[in-house]
Amino acid sequence: MEIRRQTEELEAKFLSPLACLSKNTQGRERQEEPCPIRTGFQRDRDRIIHSKAFRRLKLKTQVFIIPEGDHYRTRLTHTLEVAQIARTCAKALGLNEDLTEAIALGHDLGHTPFGHAGENVLDSLYELGFKHNEQSLRVVKYLEGDHGLNLTYEVLDGILNHTGPHKPKTLEGQIVKIADRIAYINHDIDDALRAGVLEIRDIPWDCLSVLGVRHSQRIHTMVYDLIQFSMGKSEIGMSKQIHEAMNNLRTFMFEHVYIGSEAKKEEEKARHVVRGLYLYYVENYHHLPLEMRNRIEQEDVSRVVVDYIAGMTDRFAVAQYKKLFIPKGFPLE
Repeated sequence: MEIRRQTEELEAKFLSPLACLSKNTQGRERQEEPCPIRTGFQRDRDRIIHSKAFRRLKLKTQVFIIPEGDHYRTRLTHTLEVAQIARTCAKALGLNEDLTEAIALGHDLGHTPFGHAGENVLDSLYELGFKHNEQSLRVVKYLEGDHGLNLTYEVLDGILNHTGPHKPKTLEGQIVKIADRIAYINHDIDDALRAGVLEIRDIPWDCLSVLGVRHSQRIHTMVYDLIQFSMGKSEIGMSKQIHEAMNNLRTFMFEHVYIGSEAKKEEEKARHVVRGLYLYYVENYHHLPLEMRNRIEQEDVSRVVVDYIAGMTDRFAVAQYKKLFIPKGFPLE
């Protein structure tokens, strides 16, 4: 018997009736021969991990732009923390860990350089708007590899709806949506404390008294509550008390860290870089890399430019800006 079939049988035997079983996937846009070893969701996870877009996350901003310290989160470490939290919840609820992990690992592939600062610039410049979750979907459907990664419907749905008004259709996707918020609220507090942007006494006590003072306590409280509240239900959620405390903490972070804080002092420069690159390449699209220029035959210039810039790391965006706009010294010889 193929190993994949054994895994699928184990899923059907041991997972919750509410789980999305690998054998019940709605499939892929382009039909493929199944892998003899991996389920469809395991295969999706591996394709995401081996993608160039995934590797670039290590040099993309989470909150602190191009931090000098080694311990600040990047978009990659954020992604791994989301995956860890989401898998813990999925396992406890008897849901499909492989599907959960694939969604979590792919959810931020479309993030721009310089985090939400870069995202906001592209959203203001591109006539059709820009949202990183929609760009993540574009990455896995069209941009990565020769013809996209051809992921399963359930993974695509979870990636697209990990943020925004729509709820993922699977419980596994719903877990990732909440795990994303649990992860970034807590690790952004940790980074802000490390940077001296916050002190622990600044954080509202009504939130800490409910969720916990230490980083690990808060994550445990939120994860445990999500599991307890969602057990046996056809929808993932949290208790009113914990959900309100988490949202109040998120509001506090927007008011004291995400907007106008010392952590954001370089953002205007970052916005200037992204804006300059966009305007330059729209007017000089013949300077785009060949693989991007070849796509102009199928899509308009501005769409291709947005895809190119969104795929850049912070470091590469700065390097390109210097190359295009900063004069070089005249050589002596």
